[in-house]
Amino acid sequence: MNFNFGEVLTRAWQIIWKHKILWVFGILASCGQSSGNYNSSSSSGGGDGGGFGQSPDLPPEVFRWMRAIEENLTAFLVIFLALICIIVIVTTFLGVIGKVGLIRGTSQAEGGAEKLVFGELFSGSVPYFWRMFGLSLILAIPVIVIAFVFAAVLIGTAFSAGSGSDAGLIGLLAATPVLIGCICLLVPVMFVLGMIFRQSERAIVLEEMSVMPAISRGWEIFKSNLGPMIVMAIILAVIGLVIGFVIAIPFFVIVFPAIIAFAAGEGQNTTPLIFMGVCLCLYIPVAWLLQGIMIAYTESAWTLTYMRLTKPQDAAPAIVEANA
Repeated sequence: MNFNFGEVLTRAWQIIWKHKILWVFGILASCGQSSGNYNSSSSSGGGDGGGFGQSPDLPPEVFRWMRAIEENLTAFLVIFLALICIIVIVTTFLGVIGKVGLIRGTSQAEGGAEKLVFGELFSGSVPYFWRMFGLSLILAIPVIVIAFVFAAVLIGTAFSAGSGSDAGLIGLLAATPVLIGCICLLVPVMFVLGMIFRQSERAIVLEEMSVMPAISRGWEIFKSNLGPMIVMAIILAVIGLVIGFVIAIPFFVIVFPAIIAFAAGEGQNTTPLIFMGVCLCLYIPVAWLLQGIMIAYTESAWTLTYMRLTKPQDAAPAIVEANA
């Protein structure tokens, strides 16, 4: 099939540049991509808490707070876990709505809409939440299975080693190639599943399908257009890597000199760290905006790819009418 990659990539940029409201939905979609990082952040935060007692120069107020936390540890843990759950729920919801809004917004713009309204895109995206969320859960199954197998092997090895038997070490050595092979296999599998599920997401939104028929539709599109799908995935992956690297450069420029200056002063002068913190606070919103633009462009390109490959003539005008 003759697929015009340049036309799709150019048109995607024209759409998100004309309808900058899609940047907002790109920022919302980035919430879903980063929500899985809260657990690791909370874990590192817990590790820091163990070192409070080693700082003799802390103000008395800090010690009073620490004492209050220690006396009401259960309540603080419950509140902390509740906050984490709320954050994960909110970011997951916003991430899904952001992605649906990008799909619908691109379809509306391609269908001839002159203006995209945030309220209409947001409210019109809510009915798709559970189907899109269920689709993402299905996509996570291979990762969960690999993680479960890996954890089971580690736990079994730990128990064997604790019993003083050499069977644990032998089992670990025997299982290591299998685990490495599973991880290596997971990369291409997730790459292929990612392309299929991207088309399935658009089948849900543009063709009003439920989850399982959408997966079947995504597989059909992927199988029938294998070449264009792989090439587009590689192009967008390279664009994402390049832009992600550019976005990360200021972080390195800010953090590394500050750490070097702090170390050179033997930790006596905290001015470099304060300056680093201020600069990071100023740059993080900019990085978030740039990431949102990148996600808006990527999702728009995938939506246009879907529309070019399937030409759902009935889907796009129906969505445009909702904006009238």
